[in-house]
Amino acid sequence: MKRKASAVWNGNLKEGKGTISTESGLLSDAQYSFGTRFEEGKGTNPEELIAAAHAGCFSMALSGQLTAAGTPPSKVATSATVTMEKLEAGFTVTSVHLDVVASVPGATQESFDTAAGNAKKGCPISRLLNAEITMTARLES
Repeated sequence: MKRKASAVWNGNLKEGKGTISTESGLLSDAQYSFGTRFEEGKGTNPEELIAAAHAGCFSMALSGQLTAAGTPPSKVATSATVTMEKLEAGFTVTSVHLDVVASVPGATQESFDTAAGNAKKGCPISRLLNAEITMTARLES
């Protein structure tokens, strides 16, 4: 399986602007710029897209883990916070924090924690990233 996206950048780093598109068409010429990446400009940026991808991937992975354990969830809600820092080597994504809340009928806290830990390690986006990944996981009753 292969997925495809593209980006076009016009101009220099600080004043230039770009667009990001996905093969599915969900993103079509979504605007990004220096301001949207390093300041508070309107538009998206690569780190925000990584956060969205990680939240989506993790939610699906946790659902799979819980279903395999015999306790399919009714809802998994995940937010991901990507931290980018300027290191000696340059700007680097250094960490991602996953914050998840799930409704899982029949699950114990222990079985939920095990499934969440397995999902955090096993999600393909987690395995892709060379960054520390932390998590807060809360099971709703």
